Amino acid sequence: MRNTPGNGRLLSYYDWGATPYYALQADARFSYCMYVPQSYDEDASREYPLVVLVHGTERWPHMYRDAFADFCETHQCIVVAPLFPVGVGEAGDLNGYKYLDFAGVRYDRVLLQIVDEIAAKWRSARNFMLFGFSGGGHFSHRFAYLHPQRLTGVSIGAPGLVTLLDFEAPAWRGVADLRERLGNAVDLEALRRVPVQMVVGAQDTQTWEIAIAPGSPFHIPGVNDESTDRIGRLRALQASWERHDIAVRFDIVPGVAHRTAPVLPTVQAFFADVMRAARERSP
Repeated sequence: MRNTPGNGRLLSYYDWGATPYYALQADARFSYCMYVPQSYDEDASREYPLVVLVHGTERWPHMYRDAFADFCETHQCIVVAPLFPVGVGEAGDLNGYKYLDFAGVRYDRVLLQIVDEIAAKWRSARNFMLFGFSGGGHFSHRFAYLHPQRLTGVSIGAPGLVTLLDFEAPAWRGVADLRERLGNAVDLEALRRVPVQMVVGAQDTQTWEIAIAPGSPFHIPGVNDESTDRIGRLRALQASWERHDIAVRFDIVPGVAHRTAPVLPTVQAFFADVMRAARERSP
């Protein structure tokens, strides 16, 4: 039974199920919504697995959250979906969060603040599974470069531009200067321990939104250019990770173009496997 305000419990009626949006206390420019299983037990000693869902450019985090409601109930985990609003660091900015650092905002650190905030209240795990699609796919693979030790799994969905695991090229074509730019070099040993999924629709072949001309800092010939679609870009990312002995589960979803909802069952199957393997490793 849900608790009501004033009964001495930490959580209120609205802190179960599909929650409201909460302002991040460390920086109220950002917010997040959650799904908490109806059977969540405040008195139990268990720690709930956490799934983080990062929105695309459209910024519909509640859609991602709602699509995972049954998954949370079945697998007894908690979902959090952050909102990175348009124009936080610079008026009209749509894309800064995808590159983790823009106009004085470190979006990777904002996410870690969200995770730590909810862990203190809901007893969710501080290490987590991460999924992002499109703009969120940008975020998820770059976050994995900086913070693999915080990930129990990562699913990278159809990013429009990829940053290869290339130690000769600077960010964001590669990762050669991440320590100088962002304070973290890629920890390959930690990244190799993270279960990785890359997922894209079989018909996600349009390039009008993601065409990059030569001269752009994001242009990689044959990868991030005018003619390469999201499937080709994700395959290039896969190859760059596998060259460094990082295992990648690559899923192409039949009949799907650039849409989030139809790929989510494939993502959920991956996360279910991650949690099952974690349980089997537990003593």
